[in-house]
Amino acid sequence: IRDFERIAHLHYVPLPGGDAAIRRPYRSALAHLWAAGIAWDEDLPCVNACDEAERRILRTQLTRNLNCTPTSSLGRLFDAIASLLGVRHTIAYEGQAAIELQELAQQAGSEDDEAWAAVHSLDPAPLLRAVVADLRTGVDRARIAHRVHIALAHMLTSACVHAREKTGLDTVAISGGVFQNTLLLEKTLQQLDMHRFAALLHHEIPTNDGGLALGQASVAIWIDKR
Repeated sequence: IRDFERIAHLHYVPLPGGDAAIRRPYRSALAHLWAAGIAWDEDLPCVNACDEAERRILRTQLTRNLNCTPTSSLGRLFDAIASLLGVRHTIAYEGQAAIELQELAQQAGSEDDEAWAAVHSLDPAPLLRAVVADLRTGVDRARIAHRVHIALAHMLTSACVHAREKTGLDTVAISGGVFQNTLLLEKTLQQLDMHRFAALLHHEIPTNDGGLALGQASVAIWIDKR
């Protein structure tokens, strides 16, 4: 393989403070809500996690695009939803918010939950609106987290279907740190199988940064040889 084409990605969301938003998932949550046009009402856990003074600063940053890093990361979306549900607002180690969100989702049981099967746009806004609506009607947080995982599996598979229509390819390589999430991996593989995709999984190298580093080294070697 000598080149690639980026066919699809999540809609970009501005992250105020860049790495600061990674350490404080509530910042990711507020940024995603802002991008989706959802008000920062104080009944939302992520809003209460951020004091009013910091909120004013973040709103100014987002409005003026000051020190904001655009992201299309699914990991940051997981962070945002974890804080939105009140699972984790600040982290002590990488991936903590997403890990705890998965753990919460698994408490909902193994039953299929297709309530948001149609929410598969690469724009996170419809998913965020669905999460907020469920929160405000008192749906159990574990059930909401479970629905999020299934909706994301549908979203990823929908992107693969569109890519197949464009390219004719029907083999999908499942890679990236978010696929350390076994629930997301399981639900995505189920959807890909239903749509008759062949899925490739990691066996000898890690799916997260270790695999990324090896890929970068491979590209560097190929460029050097060329």
